[in-house]
Amino acid sequence: MTYRSPSPYAPPRRPRRPSLPRPPRRARLTRRGRLALLLGAVLTVAVGVTVPLLLTRDDPAVEQPRHLLVPEGWRAGQVYEAVDRALHLPDGTARKTATTPGALPLPAAAGGNPEGYLFPATYPVLSTTTPQALLRFMVDTAGKRYGAGRITEGARAHGLSVHQTVVAASIVQAEADNPEDMAKVARVVHNRLARGMALQMDSTLHYALGRSTVDTSFEDTRSDSPYNTYARKGLPPTPIGNPGDEALDAVIRPADGDWLYFVTVAPGDTRFTADYATHQANVAEFNANRDAAKP
Repeated sequence: MTYRSPSPYAPPRRPRRPSLPRPPRRARLTRRGRLALLLGAVLTVAVGVTVPLLLTRDDPAVEQPRHLLVPEGWRAGQVYEAVDRALHLPDGTARKTATTPGALPLPAAAGGNPEGYLFPATYPVLSTTTPQALLRFMVDTAGKRYGAGRITEGARAHGLSVHQTVVAASIVQAEADNPEDMAKVARVVHNRLARGMALQMDSTLHYALGRSTVDTSFEDTRSDSPYNTYARKGLPPTPIGNPGDEALDAVIRPADGDWLYFVTVAPGDTRFTADYATHQANVAEFNANRDAAKP
């Protein structure tokens, strides 16, 4: 398919570990805001929460940290590359560190895979920072975020584990660009799971194929992958990226609606419906808009 939408498939058109500050309690990044870490200061985020940072220095000559931004939705591979660049390490160093058994304090449900547990935020980097320390900081931050009462209680209310909630949030993060649409996409996910329908999310296929695109072909939907949510029902086995707070909130507090389908017809115009015929008309409009935009 050539659109980011769940739908029945139609004919294709488509150590020495440095001492690091405690992580912030709130992280909003990318298009929807940014968290800044400052030495000897306080952090005020968009929602008005002020968090004192436990990183104070009395000596003005002490090294000032650089900052590594991990945006919402980045895949683990992107995080590893950014860590290698930030620490001036050979390519592949962070990945090797992250995939070493026991190197990171991952929950048992993660199965040793850090995907989804490298929480998006802005992290301080010093000359003595090691990749293990920096990655552990991200995982520790995720653990505190995902262990919050609102997440655990929200997951339970929807019959999901915390890990499944993170998986669902990673899909929502990949499929939607704003909080309103995230809440609606989350509702589509819940509705489809409740009905025993395949999720049919293009984002999961593209994750398996190592791509970042909105174009999905008929052959893609036939791939033999546990991330092929066209062929397999239920959630994929792991997150497909590292979701932020807004995507998590959408999963535990989805919008009210009976929607089963959605398609982004044009930028800023994502349409949700429970009627397949209406959805097909929306898809046709999307395809016409895309064809008109081609050279």
